[in-house]
Amino acid sequence: MPAARASGPPITAPLPVAPRHHAVLALDLGTTTGWALRGQDGGITSGTISFKPSRFEGGGMRYLRFRSWLTEMAGLASSLSRIAFEEVRAHAGTDAAHLYGGFLAHLSAWSEERGIAYEGVPVATIKRFATGRGNADKAAMIAAIQARGFAPADDNEADAIAILLWLTDAQGGRA
Repeated sequence: MPAARASGPPITAPLPVAPRHHAVLALDLGTTTGWALRGQDGGITSGTISFKPSRFEGGGMRYLRFRSWLTEMAGLASSLSRIAFEEVRAHAGTDAAHLYGGFLAHLSAWSEERGIAYEGVPVATIKRFATGRGNADKAAMIAAIQARGFAPADDNEADAIAILLWLTDAQGGRA
């Protein structure tokens, strides 16, 4: 019988593996939605997608396509654990407010169904993190994100990247 404190056979050390992150998705909600995804490998991809209905679709089709797109993104990310979105409190018009509310309702329901954490980030917080000013305009946001090495196509993508950086940056946001 082996001694209680005897060492067993040598254990081979595991191969070094790149640190794995939880996948995180950041969104600038709207008919043209900006998105940024940090995958498990820490790499960031981003872009924009339009949910504008065609002339032959009803208004609800944009939300069905949005939900389908979320499911596709979750599948690509494989371990999506968190979603952050730009939390808008004031809109320029009634239509924009209604559309934002629809996207937010579908995002929150979709996330709840899958047990994925989601949170809104106030607009001024994102702008202050990216530019140093809570009231920065679209051009300043794009320039700030370009200065960090990204090439956003428009302000929607720039906002999504800023949200993602704020969420995952240990010094500036919530790591």
